[in-house]
Amino acid sequence: MSAPEPPGLPRLLTGIPEHGALSLREHLALHGELPTFGARKRRGAQELIEQVELAGLRGRGGGGFPAGAKLRAVAGAARSPLGGGPVVLVNAAEGEPASYKDRTLLQALPHLVLDGSELAARAIAAEEIVLGVCETATAALRSLGDALAERASQQSRGAPRVRLVAVPNRYVAGQESALVNHVNGGPAVPTFTPPLPFERGVRRRPTLVANAETLAHIALIARHGPDWFRELGIASQPGSALVTLSGAQLAYPGVYEIEIGSPLSALIEAAGGLDGQLRAVLVGGYAGAWVDGALLRGVALSDEHLAPYGAALGAGVLVLLSSESCPVAELTRLTRWLAAQSARQCGPCVFGLDAIATVVEQLTLGTAERGAQQRLQALAALVRGRGACSHPDGAARLVSSALEVFAQELADHARHGPCAACERPSELPRPRPSAATTGGASAKPKPAPRELVSTP
Repeated sequence: MSAPEPPGLPRLLTGIPEHGALSLREHLALHGELPTFGARKRRGAQELIEQVELAGLRGRGGGGFPAGAKLRAVAGAARSPLGGGPVVLVNAAEGEPASYKDRTLLQALPHLVLDGSELAARAIAAEEIVLGVCETATAALRSLGDALAERASQQSRGAPRVRLVAVPNRYVAGQESALVNHVNGGPAVPTFTPPLPFERGVRRRPTLVANAETLAHIALIARHGPDWFRELGIASQPGSALVTLSGAQLAYPGVYEIEIGSPLSALIEAAGGLDGQLRAVLVGGYAGAWVDGALLRGVALSDEHLAPYGAALGAGVLVLLSSESCPVAELTRLTRWLAAQSARQCGPCVFGLDAIATVVEQLTLGTAERGAQQRLQALAALVRGRGACSHPDGAARLVSSALEVFAQELADHARHGPCAACERPSELPRPRPSAATTGGASAKPKPAPRELVSTP
């Protein structure tokens, strides 16, 4: 069964149902059968890796590492000394509070992610696929379970084993070494490297850790080819991407599919526009960077275009902050939360992030010593690049950009203390409560609407 080549956008979100998930029958009618690429033949596996490399697909989990290079590294790794072949580990932990893209894919279009997982397993001769999904994404877990049951009767002999693993709802749990550690029976905290997962990961086997959206793109590249993939995007970052757009003044927040390199203003217009003035945009999530709202018309959504602002698209998170909010109060809440999310196993996280949060709190209250903003910049530089994982780096990037974009507000708070807007409710998405939480810690966020629209 084959399907016609889909034009333009949407790509990943083609055929997304209004309610529930696309069934296997509907998925195959829409996208066609999964290409075999010679199944277990070496040349077939090489062909798929080459196609992903030619497409220029970069990981959609935040790091932006070339997907083809990852596939090739694991395929070329020696078999584990303990026996057994490589493993595909699907990273859908999505601990970023402002992101809903991976759970949207898994909830509504699980077969697209499973297709990509199976293709990646064939390419690296993997014997097992592990799906790591956040414990709070109950609808996605249920949808994946149903999809796996649908596919069970059609599994060919010798196909990789597939298992579903719930991941603790912590910010650092989605870091690849933390995810591997959890799947291996340990705590979901980052481990010191080397070895890297592609060398020794799940059960000490070479492991491909790939984001759910990345694998969904691979499923389409395999069907339509690298030239088709490159019809959208820019030369340095081809294709489309899913972004989670949110903000108090936004008419229709939700998950959108964009052409990489398209204007941020066009995306906001596609989401119904703004009701009020925009103070700033948080690009890349809670480990991202602030961009001044006055620059809105010049911002395009690609790493190449965002680099002059010190930002990157990352995991596709865009949070709009209104001019009615207090950015200093928002920064205070955010830095304290990031400090609390530390795995508490290295100094930059345990002491550095707490020190940063404390200085920001003092600035907000007007009790900081003179030169507090310079001290914040020094602390950010001190923790950058020194942690067991990139968690301190993200906090440093967030604070450094805030010092530039919100310099006037920080100076005003240092002189006069809290402002009237400090009492306003936070406009940033609230962290999702753990499945084990019984109340008190944090409120469950308003879910993103089902209107999953692609920009023109």
